Amino acid sequence: MTTTEIAPAIVPDFGDEDEGRKIAFVCSKGTLDMAYPALIMASGALEQGIETHIFFTFWGMDMINKKTMGDLKFTPVGNTATHMPMALTPFPGMTTMATRNLRKSMAALNIPDVPTFLSHLSDMGCHLWACKMSVDMFDLKEEDMTDDLDGVLNVSDFIEIIAGAQTMFI
Repeated sequence: MTTTEIAPAIVPDFGDEDEGRKIAFVCSKGTLDMAYPALIMASGALEQGIETHIFFTFWGMDMINKKTMGDLKFTPVGNTATHMPMALTPFPGMTTMATRNLRKSMAALNIPDVPTFLSHLSDMGCHLWACKMSVDMFDLKEEDMTDDLDGVLNVSDFIEIIAGAQTMFI
């Protein structure tokens, strides 16, 4: 009878406690379908007691801009995951239809809209940061952004704050 050796697990061992763990999400896209992954994962991390940071940069600034955050769109153009014929996606009205359908699906699951979700995350202790370069590039002021924002940082300051964090770029 021969025994086979079991390969060691590839998943890193984070220990039994989440104390001292950090996670950071970098949001660089401002579409409705790209907003929710970071928000949902941040909520899950906070529920586990993990220090959580979200850094908004480039088009991700639309997620925290008071003028745009409540009206993010979902475009099916070039997105094969929409399960619709690609030839139809660029036609007028398709973005409106896709956005309405996604909002309806999220509401059916009691998932809040982006502004409400951000406020909820902030109340849970999530740190929300805007990228200084993007703020300058889009000619924004801090008062143009959600009141839940912790501040505007340059990249090097953000990197210092999240030292040792698991980081996800979305």
